[in-house]
Amino acid sequence: MFHLGWFVAKGYAVHGWQEDWWGQEFKDWTSPSLYADLARALDRACFDFVMIEDGSLIPDAYQGRMDAYLRHALFAPKADPMPLVPILAQATKGLGIIATMTTSFYPPYLGARLAATLDHLSGGRVGINLVTAHNDRAAQNFGLDKIYEHDKRYEIAGEWVEVVDKLWASWEPQAIVADPEKGIFADGTKVHAIDHEGQYFKVRGPLNLPAGPQGRPVICQAGGSAAGKKFAAKHADTVIALVRTVEAARQYKADIGELLSEAGRPPGACKVLFCTMLSLGETQEDAEARKAKRKANLEANLEQRLAALSFFTQTDLSQVPLDEPVAPIKSNASRTMTDAYMARQTTLRDIAMDDEVQGINFVGTADKIAGEMAEAMEEIGGDGFLITEPLSRRSIAEITDGLVPALQKRNAVRSRYDRMTLRGHLQEF
Repeated sequence: MFHLGWFVAKGYAVHGWQEDWWGQEFKDWTSPSLYADLARALDRACFDFVMIEDGSLIPDAYQGRMDAYLRHALFAPKADPMPLVPILAQATKGLGIIATMTTSFYPPYLGARLAATLDHLSGGRVGINLVTAHNDRAAQNFGLDKIYEHDKRYEIAGEWVEVVDKLWASWEPQAIVADPEKGIFADGTKVHAIDHEGQYFKVRGPLNLPAGPQGRPVICQAGGSAAGKKFAAKHADTVIALVRTVEAARQYKADIGELLSEAGRPPGACKVLFCTMLSLGETQEDAEARKAKRKANLEANLEQRLAALSFFTQTDLSQVPLDEPVAPIKSNASRTMTDAYMARQTTLRDIAMDDEVQGINFVGTADKIAGEMAEAMEEIGGDGFLITEPLSRRSIAEITDGLVPALQKRNAVRSRYDRMTLRGHLQEF
């Protein structure tokens, strides 16, 4: 049995702009209704969690201007996903809800307090996806001239987690007495300052509320670099892995296993969920036609793809020849996405038109894909898949009401929630 998550890769943003099967959703893009519909469907299908991406800038990497990003609703506009969390919690009973938080710009006290509050509001179903941020323009929105160097960002993130862990533990389990006869609500001898003084943070503490039902909210991490994987193995409860093949996934899983051992953690302490792109159809021919159409849409929107690549690499690719070999790009920005796009290094046009960059691809009917996913996960050795489908009500229904029942028939995924916290879902098997 394996785990399932859904990655809202565009974040709390515009979905469906110039795409089929969307209606007028994009006109009311700040409405929470689409995300609530997704959450309810995932809840019925017993997914482990939904994870929502975030970013705090309008890029201008392509042509040195914001124009292309705003014209294509690419990475902007985008709203903060944290206020969605209690809305989605109210709409569901068992689904875990993970929103993105950056260790480069969130003070650890603010992050710990917000996560604890949301954990209380959700009954223990919250996680935070920790990212280090990777763009100079984002850094400039928070008083920095440039983003920190890649590996230094993970050093900062490591201390950030150390601080929030201390804050979540600053109230002992029995600190809340709530005894009217004794006149004691909370026992001050069981609430402690943390007095943290490190290389990057100085925090007195304690947190001004006790930790939520999980104690420590689930920590998710999405880095694919060596520093990112080491960070995940030391601190995370689940890690998002972006690879293209089952063989690469098996190696990634083995790498995390070794790093977990080095960090003194048991093998199942951090669940690895592999990104996957699905082309579902009523028949194999239909599924292949839909994949081909997705490829054609990329070719018709070359500028959008080049703008995205420019953002991930923090390199203006507007002046790079499209049909000549591309030199390797070394970036201080998103190394995971840069490496993913450059993995089959050819011309810039071929790289931009790569429709298999978002993870392991499956093409076919629901029953066929269910069988292939089950076989792949057995070969990989766990732990699960993260759906990265473009978010539409059509794709939601096809996966939760089509693919998932086929997986459940194979006993490949859960059919009910036996535990009611996100950590419980992840540690159930």
